[in-house]
Amino acid sequence: MKFLFVFCLFVSSAFALHVTVVGDEVGNGKTALIKLAKEKGIVYKTIRFEKKNIKIFPNPFNEGEYYALLPVSYYDRPSQKRVQIFYIQNGKTKHKNILLKIKDAKYKKETLHVSSAKVNPQRPDVKKRIAKEHNEAMKIYHTVTNKSYLHSKFILPMQSEITSAFGTARIYNGSLKGYHSGTDFRAKMGSPIIASNAGRVVLVKKRFYSGGTVIIDHGEGIYTCYFHMSKFHVQEKQFVKKGELLGLSGKSGRVTGPHLHFSARIDGVQVDPLQLITLLNNNLISDKQRK
Repeated sequence: MKFLFVFCLFVSSAFALHVTVVGDEVGNGKTALIKLAKEKGIVYKTIRFEKKNIKIFPNPFNEGEYYALLPVSYYDRPSQKRVQIFYIQNGKTKHKNILLKIKDAKYKKETLHVSSAKVNPQRPDVKKRIAKEHNEAMKIYHTVTNKSYLHSKFILPMQSEITSAFGTARIYNGSLKGYHSGTDFRAKMGSPIIASNAGRVVLVKKRFYSGGTVIIDHGEGIYTCYFHMSKFHVQEKQFVKKGELLGLSGKSGRVTGPHLHFSARIDGVQVDPLQLITLLNNNLISDKQRK
């Protein structure tokens, strides 16, 4: 993975703001990582990206730096995006601009055949249910817990063949219905699904599209999701350790057969879960025990 080092110099001072952007460009649907060195006299406030304020957090694995995750929408086209870093120096609020290059991730397409009732439901009660479940989930995803529950690197929720990658355009029964919002793992009925990392369980529910669903808040805006489950072994508000059993795989919701759909959200934005895990494991998280 490439690193782009951006040194932002100030005319009024010999001080240099040390900013590291991991990866000199990022595909749509992916996540970028910004590292900010801890500097005397500098108080970091927020990052402005895509008309949103992104929180800056102390790196829980490195006392000498701060970090922020920038989720890039799947629907973003190749471009250069402005990133504004706001901070306080000598009692004054300042900001510095850097550019993040967005590239085309070149996702594939796939055709699926499922029950017509799951493709374009028309019943008012079903449509009401879908809207309620969507709003409930988005409220969760836009909640940023101001602490990290992470103590070590992420793992996969199961060891199995990947049958469908994130970002693949989905054509259901001949009609384009968006893109694949996660990564699918092959799983027979009743296969164990484990927590990819430590966190608090914030949703355990049978939903219309995602079926048996578990969502984990890992803190600081990072969420992982586990869909189409047949049985739950956890409850809402429960804290789980990395590798703890969440439940069993199934074929609930909109599916063609039993499997695990694994996905991730950053600040409410759907991102490639495997790219996110690799990014965090290689550049932010250490397996050294946190205090």
